[in-house]
Amino acid sequence: MGPGLDEPVTAIGAPRRLPGPLASPALRLVARRLLTAVPIVLGVSVLTFAVLSLIPGDTAQLLLGPEATPEQIAALNQQMGLDRPAVVRYLDWLGGAVTGDLGNSLVSGQPVTDELGSRLAVSGELVGLAFVLSLGLAIPVALIAARRPNRLTDRVSMLVSITGLSLANYVLALLLVLVFAVQLAVFPAIGFVPLEQGLGANLHSLFLPALAIAFPLFCFYTRFLRGDLVDQLHGEDYITTARAKGIGPWQVLLRHAFRNSAFGLITVVGLNLGTMIGATVIIEQIFALPGIGQMLLSAINSRDFVVVQACVVVFAVVAVAANLLTDLLYAVLDPRIRYGDG
Repeated sequence: MGPGLDEPVTAIGAPRRLPGPLASPALRLVARRLLTAVPIVLGVSVLTFAVLSLIPGDTAQLLLGPEATPEQIAALNQQMGLDRPAVVRYLDWLGGAVTGDLGNSLVSGQPVTDELGSRLAVSGELVGLAFVLSLGLAIPVALIAARRPNRLTDRVSMLVSITGLSLANYVLALLLVLVFAVQLAVFPAIGFVPLEQGLGANLHSLFLPALAIAFPLFCFYTRFLRGDLVDQLHGEDYITTARAKGIGPWQVLLRHAFRNSAFGLITVVGLNLGTMIGATVIIEQIFALPGIGQMLLSAINSRDFVVVQACVVVFAVVAVAANLLTDLLYAVLDPRIRYGDG
């Protein structure tokens, strides 16, 4: 594949560096992905606003209670700006969102952005810990299993993987609470300890919810990586060549097979980040964690559409950012992608 339109070609056909801040191939890659991300996030915001506008029910009626008169409901709708056309309300919201103002909660009246900051920190910690647990366990287990396929360690890892994949997050969460919080009393069943009160206490309060998210992903990553590594070790000529050169088995596994399998693993990890974020909505509710997932469910129950809109857009931005990070990792591992050849 030849150079892109933004990469002028020299007389010998090699890409020539562009002047200015976009001279770096990595920066050009980031710029292209960011330009692609803008219409995606915009489309999610439009679709979310349209769906919320079509949901039956009246927020003012819910806030004032069943005894409210039609005049009181109309006055509150006018006060909150809900009597305006949906298009006007969306454009007003979009204008504020561009400047970082996601509006005020219809229930509390407080700026949504203020509450999102603390909520995002909790959810970010939860997802980060689940990410570390799932990948930190899956990679060594898959390497050991692929090193000697069909042996005892391989069979045990596959049995655990299949069992874990059959468990839903919320079922696993309830089982963890029953065993480790109720029976053994080694972890709290609910609650969250902020990081300011100590890293140990913070991780102690997050371990069970993070494990409930991480375990199914650990099973999936282990099964996927083990299968890909076995295919590499027993079906690729470069592995045979490496072995013929006298390279040791672990070196062949780690330096050759795992390096190539990392591309596939990065892809599934990037795709599964959306699943991980979705799981936080249920897990935060079960463990009473004050994250953005619990904020979203609470806003849905109270018909606080401004908060719902903000949460969904934040989820979309995080998913887009995860895809961008995946592309950058590809570029780090394969320079052809960095230069637009992949």
